[in-house]
Amino acid sequence: MRAASDPNQVNGSHRLLPAHTYTPKSLADKILSTSKSLEGERKLVTVLVADVAGYTAMSEKLDPEEVHQIMDGCVKILMEEIHKYEGTIDKFTGDGVMALFGAPVAHEDHAQRACYAALGIRKALEPFADKVKKESKIDFKMRVGLNSGPVIVGAVGRDLRMEYAAVGETVNLASRMQTLAHPGTILVSRDTHKMARDFFKLKPLGKKSVKGKEEAVEAYELLEATQVATRIEAAIVRGLTRFVVETRKWPS
Repeated sequence: MRAASDPNQVNGSHRLLPAHTYTPKSLADKILSTSKSLEGERKLVTVLVADVAGYTAMSEKLDPEEVHQIMDGCVKILMEEIHKYEGTIDKFTGDGVMALFGAPVAHEDHAQRACYAALGIRKALEPFADKVKKESKIDFKMRVGLNSGPVIVGAVGRDLRMEYAAVGETVNLASRMQTLAHPGTILVSRDTHKMARDFFKLKPLGKKSVKGKEEAVEAYELLEATQVATRIEAAIVRGLTRFVVETRKWPS
């Protein structure tokens, strides 16, 4: 899969600059400095997929230029929150975005970063949605899906275009989580839940039927962050394993 190769194919005539121009310099430098060492490596990542709920209906109701302005404001929020946690935008989808956390900039806490970004997006969209409601009489909400899994990192160009090969259902399941999410909510897969459950409040939704998979998959709604910030704190919350010192009497 390749990062958004045509910046003009975002929301029709809506134009976005190439990735290296909208990615913060500090993050771009990290990507370029680590890209060569990562090429061909299998990496665990968390994929974030977000789209606007009811985008087609909004496009039919509003003037195209008004839709472009709304999406421009939305995209800026998405980029800011994703980049804040050093996620990289893989591509824009016209009514949303797909981003990776954990590659090409490696982070062991990629699932946590993706969850924080998703929550940040939802919070930042609240005043934005109020503005859209007031000016355009539209209920503006997004749906977000997260899944964690392996990818094979490919080449990263000087313009920050990244090529990677998804392994198994890494990307597809993130997209399915997004599709299952109700407007304004964030759904995560079982694998993301396993990695992030100590740091966030998540509501189990049971098993859901997913297109393309014979068996139903577990889904969880991401609600909010907890006060736990580190793995040590998470271990304390769970209850640290009791350390017992056995005293032996050695023969004289």
